[in-house]
Amino acid sequence: MKKGLAKFGASLVLLLGLAACSDEGDSGSTSKGDAKESYELKFGMVAGNQQNEYKAAEKLAEYVDKESDGRLTIKLFPNSQLGDDRAMLEQVQAGSLDLTFAETGRFGTWVPRASLMNLPYIVDDFDHALQAVYETEYGKDLQEEILTDYNWKIMKTAYNGTRQTTSNRAIESLEDMKGLKLRVPEVDTLLDYAKYTGASPTPMAFTEVYLALQTNAVDAQENPLSTINAQKFYEVQEYLALTNHAVNDANYVMSNKKWESLPEDLQSILEKGIEEAAEYHTSLFMDEEETLVSKFEDAGVTVTKPDLEPFKKAVAEAYPNYLKAIGDEGEQYLQQIQDANK
Repeated sequence: MKKGLAKFGASLVLLLGLAACSDEGDSGSTSKGDAKESYELKFGMVAGNQQNEYKAAEKLAEYVDKESDGRLTIKLFPNSQLGDDRAMLEQVQAGSLDLTFAETGRFGTWVPRASLMNLPYIVDDFDHALQAVYETEYGKDLQEEILTDYNWKIMKTAYNGTRQTTSNRAIESLEDMKGLKLRVPEVDTLLDYAKYTGASPTPMAFTEVYLALQTNAVDAQENPLSTINAQKFYEVQEYLALTNHAVNDANYVMSNKKWESLPEDLQSILEKGIEEAAEYHTSLFMDEEETLVSKFEDAGVTVTKPDLEPFKKAVAEAYPNYLKAIGDEGEQYLQQIQDANK
């Protein structure tokens, strides 16, 4: 009997000790409101760590770490470490990645009507793009579909620059595009920009562009001014044409399942952090665009401003191809986007 009591006493002491340790050191509670629970989010992106997108994501990571006292942290994966933008969207959909950037038009791979947002000259500026995404039936329904069917929650949308064209000969009119070997990414809307303006579309990996321009393997490329600056394309191109053919947005896209798994206080911190990061993101691009043309001119680049009406008329011939893929409501969606800025 004494042995039994002794065993019981020892077990009781052990259990009490374990409970005390648990109270002092447990940081993995499954309770959603438990202040001791911590989370790490993975944020993948194509951009390198010298680009504006990374700088904004870095600001977000710093904000949530500070405001949550380290309970919420974000690990950044730049330079396409996790794949291209499509691969990372698929990872977010599957839940193996928590956050990434994506243009609204990029969702067109899965939901065809989204590609309308990437058509050349379809939106006039970033404010127009925001109105199309957030204030039209088209934009609201699109967000709801990708949330419900694909686990993609658009947290906020930032400005990612307006695409311009650099070349080794002057582009002063639409006629000057004819036969130009124009490097574009493997994106249908940009391939069509080249094709319908008379250029020769030349898809190529982004990492190969500088050397291709330097050796005249291609005659031209198109990108936002900030990218032209960051990649130093202006060093190997003599001309810059302000073609303004596409307004890039950058959605902060999160796994909705991951979002819903976060405690409400951390959701609030993350939401505020993304809002501030997106504002910073936008300001970086806009501030640069106010100064970079002058910088390029100082470096010896000749800047031209061709009449864009012929460009717009030429690329509009590509629109029916996209409307056909969307179906009966395609023209209605297109009209909603175009009218959003009126």
